[in-house]
Amino acid sequence: MRGNCLKYFKMSGVNRDAPIGVQCLQKLNSWLCPRFQINKLRWYQASVLILTYFTYMTYHLTRKPISVVKSVLHQNCSALTPPPDVRPGDDQWCNWPPFNTNDANTLLGTLDSAFLFSYAGAMFVSGMIAERVDLRYFLSFGMLVSAIFCYLFGLGRTLDVHDISFYLIVQAGAGIAQTTGWPGTVAIVGKWFGNAKKGLIFGLWNSHTSLGNILGTVMAAEYVESDWSLSFVYPALVMGVVAFLVFLFLVPEPKNVGLSTDRQSPNRPSHRSDDEEEASQVIVGDQYQGDDPTEETALLSRRSSRSQGAVSLTRALAIPGVIEFSLSLFFAKLVSYTFLYWLPLYIKSSTTLTPKQSGELSTSFDVGGVVGAALAGLLSDCVGAPALVCAAFYALAAPALLAYQSWGASSYVLNVALLVVAGVLVNGPYALITTAVSAELGTHSSLAGDSQALATVTAIIDGTGSIGAAVGPMVAGIVSSGSWSAVFYMLIACDLMALMLLVRIAKVEIVKIWQDRRLSSPRSVRIE
Repeated sequence: MRGNCLKYFKMSGVNRDAPIGVQCLQKLNSWLCPRFQINKLRWYQASVLILTYFTYMTYHLTRKPISVVKSVLHQNCSALTPPPDVRPGDDQWCNWPPFNTNDANTLLGTLDSAFLFSYAGAMFVSGMIAERVDLRYFLSFGMLVSAIFCYLFGLGRTLDVHDISFYLIVQAGAGIAQTTGWPGTVAIVGKWFGNAKKGLIFGLWNSHTSLGNILGTVMAAEYVESDWSLSFVYPALVMGVVAFLVFLFLVPEPKNVGLSTDRQSPNRPSHRSDDEEEASQVIVGDQYQGDDPTEETALLSRRSSRSQGAVSLTRALAIPGVIEFSLSLFFAKLVSYTFLYWLPLYIKSSTTLTPKQSGELSTSFDVGGVVGAALAGLLSDCVGAPALVCAAFYALAAPALLAYQSWGASSYVLNVALLVVAGVLVNGPYALITTAVSAELGTHSSLAGDSQALATVTAIIDGTGSIGAAVGPMVAGIVSSGSWSAVFYMLIACDLMALMLLVRIAKVEIVKIWQDRRLSSPRSVRIE
């Protein structure tokens, strides 16, 4: 019976290891269009890129509502008209307990910390788990659990829950569940796409974070003033639907559908002349090496081809550049996530805009993030020096943050313009490190082509960055009670620290660029 079943699958063109939805599409195609010929690799690559894009978009879609809802959990009640039953002198009547205290910003910062610290701690474990399980199950299960926790936060209003422990537990659980997203999606995309133009591919693909933030903000702002529970319920519903589609159609790696892809790139010619080098190849720091394989690399390649086991945490940490990029991302994500969680509240406190208008205005930062991710990826492809690109963005981000703090509240148009510029410069290097750089380091030459390191390296870099993402909003919640200016000075200092951590690798990249140009320039011949 089993032999007949296998024979049927082979004859009908259906891959037994493919997701059930893909098997149904293959079967339908064999029945209706048996002569229809397509480039299967390109079609599957496109489907993987689209599905993983919307997958991680929903992860950020469900993270964003809390930053919008903060403005109604605790607000300035003196600016509102109290109902008749409010006691005279009660200046907290409009706030949602337990956030009806003078230290509400600290409590709200604690909510962010519960999510982000659990996210950072679980990320290292999640990356190692992702290497050992089917990534389609890993992602769809993680998305479903994340959607449930997002729904539970909104359920707190429906059930009239006022215990801070409930919200802290929900946020911590959501943080753990959300760690399934990044290692899983980056590992899948890394297995389907080679190194050619990886910076641009990942830069465009990474716009899912900003799109998720934008849609999450708009969706949450629509209900924040009427019923803030719906600000969580609807994003959770969207994530649940996408999780079902991922389970049905996402193909984790080419071998599941009977395909194979060259790790270098599907588009890259197999042979190059000695005088030219692929301009789009992204070389990270010390990874540059000659094209000719040595006896040692040949032996390592044969060994890795026989066994593609998951790498250990210590081996991944030993990859040149992993520690520097991880620590740089610590400060980059600290800045980015402080904006993510506190920008709507800052806009409301520094302007006369309503909570809904403040949330909508804050999306300008995410629009800049979309542009910054693509621009950083494109520049990285052009110059082949991601650390140098990140350093340039960091150097420009510091004065941009100072300009926004000084003049952002003077007019609506200037606020939008400065937020877009800040979004480009803050999120550009953050996106480049978490995508193209992580994927490149995950296939570093020291691993001899072991692609199983992708999820672990991604988890190390993003997990370290997530610790910074946890620290930033927590410190901002404490510092903002005294002065928002101090928050911006903290962000500028962190931006400069991120820059300093990449100076060594950037110097290596500059020397390599100079040497390459010197070798490629025509030699002058003197004739006497």
